[in-house]
Amino acid sequence: MSRVVLVTGGSKGIGLACAQMFKANGDSVAVTYNSSPPPAGFLAVKCDVTVTEDVDAAFKEVEAKLGPVEILVSNAGITNDTLLLRMSESDFTNVIDANLTGAFRVSKRAAQGMLKARKGRIIFMSSVVGLLGQTGQANYAASKAGLVGFARSLARELGSRSITVNVVAPGPVATDMTAVLGDDVLAKMTDQVPLGRVATADEIAGVVLFLASPAASYITGAVIPVDGGLGMGH
Repeated sequence: MSRVVLVTGGSKGIGLACAQMFKANGDSVAVTYNSSPPPAGFLAVKCDVTVTEDVDAAFKEVEAKLGPVEILVSNAGITNDTLLLRMSESDFTNVIDANLTGAFRVSKRAAQGMLKARKGRIIFMSSVVGLLGQTGQANYAASKAGLVGFARSLARELGSRSITVNVVAPGPVATDMTAVLGDDVLAKMTDQVPLGRVATADEIAGVVLFLASPAASYITGAVIPVDGGLGMGH
């Protein structure tokens, strides 16, 4: 049965892979984007997750054209890497606002319809960096670690209405962002990964699709690592 899926930040990379996989599954998929729209085939909605009014308008458009959002994949996010002593307050707060507070904005809006329907799935895209830390990424790591506590709190709040809330924590993934890093940087990234390679975006999306499936109906408050073993033990 077709479900209404909203993927934030779904115009490329992991978000686009998630959107494509849900579409192939027969679901009705909407994608938010900030600058570059996604390929044709999705309901594309321009939305800046740092602006509450944008989020509300995006949900209203999705609800009007597809119906209430049943599955939310909160994937939109940014990086702004630099060492602590060089990091300005805006470098820190802008990343927190986009990655963590943005997730708050979209999940709060999605929960309204899910509570009425007494069902729903919320999936947050975190990172192994949120569990292990990374030099030069204190802002990003803090935002991604914050998603874990946020998701687990929501899992407790919303569970009685059959709404599950889970977190996916990818390791290094082959995307446009990593493609420009160069062979030496990629080699250093994979040296620490027991499987010895980066993930494909589809490997992350497959776990997201599982968490939204009937097979995962008794999983909530979980953090699922998809990192080739990089963060094992966390």
